[in-house]
Amino acid sequence: MSLKLFFAPGASSLAAHILLREAEIPFTLERVDLIAKLWSGGHYDQINPKLYVPALMLPSGDVLTEGNIILQYISDHAPSKHLLPANHELDRYRALEWLNFIGMEIHKNFITRERHGGVAANFLAKTRDGQAFTRELVTPRLSYVARHLETQPFLLGDHFSAPDAYFFVMLTWAGRLALDISHWPSLTAFFERVKSRPAVAETLQIEGPPHSLTPEG
Repeated sequence: MSLKLFFAPGASSLAAHILLREAEIPFTLERVDLIAKLWSGGHYDQINPKLYVPALMLPSGDVLTEGNIILQYISDHAPSKHLLPANHELDRYRALEWLNFIGMEIHKNFITRERHGGVAANFLAKTRDGQAFTRELVTPRLSYVARHLETQPFLLGDHFSAPDAYFFVMLTWAGRLALDISHWPSLTAFFERVKSRPAVAETLQIEGPPHSLTPEG
């Protein structure tokens, strides 16, 4: 039995999907309907009671949740790909520093306080006011990363790593909310650099477009 990734197109699970393909680890995909909370095997709470993605089912049947933990698991099971530095090295803690910053300062500030169809959920804003508020919160965080990327191609230096996969997903969210990253040339260059990687291009093609965010819809 291979790994099984529970995902929703364009959600934060995209980072784990990208990393699995970068790692060249065998896995299968299970698409989750985040509105109905269903997957092909039934109600998603049977897999992850938190009711969000990603979740990663291991060959043992155990399930890992929380995106940053899943990214570390994938990276550690493909050491030759150098997706994270080795344990106990300072660079490892630098990588975890980035994962934490992306998760707590960027990802969480993208998540809406709105309700969608009467259902409170971890979604991007759909209203114009909600999207404008999100852009206000996220912009200074993106500026911080942009300054860092002015001197190197990836977050940890010259080599693509797990934090890059996660941050790339955040930039796709920026695009969905009409947050123009062209104001930061280093972010534009980073986005195109990661998007052109074969594993990333393959992942985007397989997942297809995320659900639309119709203003006032």
